[in-house]
Amino acid sequence: MSYLIDSDVLITAKNSYYAFDLCPGFWDSLLTQHHAGQVHSLDRNRQELLQGRDDDELVKWVNDSVPANFFLSCNSTDVVAAYTEVMLWVQRNSQYFDSAKAKFATGADGWLVAYAMVNGSTIVTLEESRPESRNQVKLPDVCLQFGVVYQDVFAMLRALQVQYNHKEAN
Repeated sequence: MSYLIDSDVLITAKNSYYAFDLCPGFWDSLLTQHHAGQVHSLDRNRQELLQGRDDDELVKWVNDSVPANFFLSCNSTDVVAAYTEVMLWVQRNSQYFDSAKAKFATGADGWLVAYAMVNGSTIVTLEESRPESRNQVKLPDVCLQFGVVYQDVFAMLRALQVQYNHKEAN
């Protein structure tokens, strides 16, 4: 199984429970699983991540440690066609306010769903489904509409059998 990591997973991990100074093993495990062909993200997510400050640890990690092929290209004809289908559904959905549709159109979430539709990937996100939402198009709700599997980072780590073991510092 191939996993596509949403930007929110990396941003939240950096800012809280998997901070670089607290759990470097998390970041190492992502790269290990990437090298095994299991974990990727998209070029559109990379753009979102690099909007941070140059001295931000996540920006440094993306620029200095992550191989270029971690971020897959969305430029294939099939992915672009699937993205068009996703965006048409969002734009035609009268449930959402225009501001929610506009915000969704500028982010990477639609591309994640499109890529996963075409390639059978599982999306990893921290967002939760909110089918009644009108002011925000939630990634899990779009996944459900298009039959795309999604899960949180902890489910992915368990499926990949990743463990972080305590080691005393010297």
